Amino acid sequence: MTAELAMQAAKNACLNVKVIEGIILHSDLGTQYTSRIFEDYLSFKGIIHSFSRKGNPYDNACIESFHSMLKKEEINHHKYNDFNTARKAVFEYIESWYNRKRIHGAINYLTPQAANEAA
Repeated sequence: MTAELAMQAAKNACLNVKVIEGIILHSDLGTQYTSRIFEDYLSFKGIIHSFSRKGNPYDNACIESFHSMLKKEEINHHKYNDFNTARKAVFEYIESWYNRKRIHGAINYLTPQAANEAA
């Protein structure tokens, strides 16, 4: 992944957020996330960058849990013929199911969308 792709992902993630300033973006120490262009973009938007400690996978437990759920609920049930089909399926899983319909115990059994709207 390049710094430009990471920056585009951050931009896309901010599209559905009411207030961007003060958001915490957590990542590992990959070069795409520690690059000047990525750091400058986050700083410009007022996004706080949080990093995992080197060699400590527990710092990334929330995203590891998400990836596990994504594989269990979507990826392992399908065989994708090409990258674009897989990309569309993952997008639909996140935007149509995970964020809008799937309840999450960590946020009082609300959907992420409902929790965001209530904030």
